[in-house]
Amino acid sequence: MPTIISEWIYCPVCGNKTRTMIREDTELKNFPLYCPKCRQETLIEAKNLQVTVITEPDTLDAEPMNV
Repeated sequence: MPTIISEWIYCPVCGNKTRTMIREDTELKNFPLYCPKCRQETLIEAKNLQVTVITEPDTLDAEPMNV
């Protein structure tokens, strides 16, 4: 049986380890990653143990459109 690799996710702001762990078969989209050290929440995506930060503005925080 093959061994599944898992790693901790590190905060993209301060670089410290978060409380979230992912496996190599984990896929995340628009995941709100919270760092207890710097108290920042960052949207991330993860696939094949590669974590990328989403820098698009959140649609919920955008100003309402006047139609």
